[in-house]
Amino acid sequence: MKHKFLFSVFVIFFILVFISLGSWQIIRLNWKNNLILEIESSIKKPPVQLSETNVTNFLKIKTSGSIDFDKQIYLYNLNENGTPGFEVINPIIIDSKNYLINRGWIPFKKKDSKEIYEFDENNIIGILKSQGRKNIFKPDNDIKENYWFSLDREDILEFTGKKFSNYIIYLDGNYQFPKPKKITANISNNHKKYAITWFSLAISILLLYLYFRRKNY
Repeated sequence: MKHKFLFSVFVIFFILVFISLGSWQIIRLNWKNNLILEIESSIKKPPVQLSETNVTNFLKIKTSGSIDFDKQIYLYNLNENGTPGFEVINPIIIDSKNYLINRGWIPFKKKDSKEIYEFDENNIIGILKSQGRKNIFKPDNDIKENYWFSLDREDILEFTGKKFSNYIIYLDGNYQFPKPKKITANISNNHKKYAITWFSLAISILLLYLYFRRKNY
């Protein structure tokens, strides 16, 4: 009798755990849906002057500044077709503040080519995006060869001698070279699937428990 009681407690415990996990995924799903709507709304709005607004994530801005080509960073990444190459990142001073601007993707062979240095500093339209954390699985940056895998802040400070805003400007527009990275609200949102999985496990365990209980009692 004692073993049956303990077994029941054990089963109920796991059912409650799975229900809790499923409920948490529902909360995360609602949060993610609201975030996607917020991003979509922000990107569709006309750009605002960077100097006249508070910086926020995914804010569309227009500005001008003094770009630093001498400390140009080549960040390894894939383009929208999955082809490896570099994203061109430049320090830029805007109203005495230091930002990084991601001007877009180039193939490896175009590194240091003359076309990269053709850029209108006085008519910049872009989208602000907060810098994410470094992925621990990415290799270390080769600062000497200017071959980067992440925008590690300590490496950037060593390379440029400056500290920068936590927001990176992603250039927006119909540039062909470098080709700007498209910022969209297309972000991972698998919380509904995860919630269904956890609730399904809870229901399955409950049904199995009721089946064996009916059979053995």
